[in-house]
Amino acid sequence: MPRILIAECKQEVSTFNPHLSGYEDFGIRRGDELLSYHRTVRNEIGGAVSVFDTRTDVQLVPTYSAFFITSGGTLAKPAWERIAVEFLDAIRAAPPVDGVYFCMHGAMASEEELDPEGWLLAETRKILGEDIPIVVSLDLHGILTDRMLEHSDAIVAYHTYPHVDFLETGQRAARLLLRLLSGDVRPVTAKVAIPALVRGDELITATGLFGRGIAQAQVVENSPGGLSAGMFIGNPFTDVPALRTYSFVVTDNDPARAECEALRIAEGFWLNHEKMRVPLLSLDEMARIAAANTSGTVALVDAADATSSGASGDSNAILRKLIESGYRGRTLLPLVDAPAVRRAFEAGIGARIATTVGGTLDPRRFHPLHIEATVRLLADGRFRSESFGEEWFAGPTAVLESGNFTLVVSSRAVNLYDRSFFHAHGQDPRRFAAVVVKSPHCQHHMFADWCARMVNVDAPGSSSANLRSLGHTRCPRPIFPLDPDVKFTPEVKLFQRPRYKQTSTK
Repeated sequence: MPRILIAECKQEVSTFNPHLSGYEDFGIRRGDELLSYHRTVRNEIGGAVSVFDTRTDVQLVPTYSAFFITSGGTLAKPAWERIAVEFLDAIRAAPPVDGVYFCMHGAMASEEELDPEGWLLAETRKILGEDIPIVVSLDLHGILTDRMLEHSDAIVAYHTYPHVDFLETGQRAARLLLRLLSGDVRPVTAKVAIPALVRGDELITATGLFGRGIAQAQVVENSPGGLSAGMFIGNPFTDVPALRTYSFVVTDNDPARAECEALRIAEGFWLNHEKMRVPLLSLDEMARIAAANTSGTVALVDAADATSSGASGDSNAILRKLIESGYRGRTLLPLVDAPAVRRAFEAGIGARIATTVGGTLDPRRFHPLHIEATVRLLADGRFRSESFGEEWFAGPTAVLESGNFTLVVSSRAVNLYDRSFFHAHGQDPRRFAAVVVKSPHCQHHMFADWCARMVNVDAPGSSSANLRSLGHTRCPRPIFPLDPDVKFTPEVKLFQRPRYKQTSTK
């Protein structure tokens, strides 16, 4: 009966967010708790376990999970070292295993280690040896380093953006691992690096140009001899040496085909890369549009402060501009400000308080804004997401009403790629004239299909789509759109574990 080890280390960061992430920003689960939780969630491990559970001839060995409660700034060195030690200690303590499934993101970065996923894979190899097959699932916003491919047998990545295939990605990874354990396949991976950082609606896989490349990858993956294929568009806000876009193809011991298909996907992407940008409107133009709106809800998209992309969540830039412009429409917005929440809890529900909001985590970009508000609700900030059922923890949370503005203020950042944070605290975005959406793209039904207009705002923030404003220093240059006249000369790198080369018969 083959034993399959399961482990997770997952975080997405913005290195432009000055507020470092810490150990407390992760949910830590060990052993059987890992399985019992993930069997209730439609995520990658939940998908993988759903496949393994159909097999009576497989034994699962759950070890360790460090899952980010939300994205954030660069992971502090002590936190990274603690997580790394706990992760590897759990691997060492596990009984002998025959295969490994790792759930990772790909856009993690600590203060000193800029490729944590690759480092963990390399260290795992030292513990388990070179012959144990390892399959890794990754977010397509990950950064595909050589070290990750050198120390894994195969990778599987999301095929959708906005991401709706967490479960399916885990299932694909599990099925591929089972094929490796059976000895049926010998994976070889081709990777092509593309000098581009992209954003915008064309990345929506269901409707945008990026979806064409994903469709090509899916055809390859589902064809005879295809094992996995996709694209990584990276997280432009994780400024690390390997940051760029990648195509990849994994075939069954057919390097020539892997190379050809990875090149074809990359070249197709490059034909359209210049269209993958976001038209942004100034704060002044945003205020004008909001004031002119007379029917329905206008969504003010503040992707520059997208907590799911690693931003701090404490931007008050849109709130400040709407107040300064005299906007009178009822407006709902999220904000991270632990001191303001403490003030609200001290005063109690129904109390009138004077406080500042915003600018507590990223003071270089945002300055505290003085308001007077009524405390309408107090909560512990624990809830499950409406998208996939994950447990989220925003810390103590207060709903503050200041004139026509309703602020849902949390003590810590939480994912905002759906409406869970609002709903969990008694707020329905449909009942407001304007709602601030701190995510570049939510699933269409969350906002876009019922809002009167989606306004992409050129606000300051550590996840701004105005990429030239951020100040990249580590990623390779030249790269689009940071530099003019960027050229793409396609080159392929091939990766195959030595044991497959030695036993190859094809």
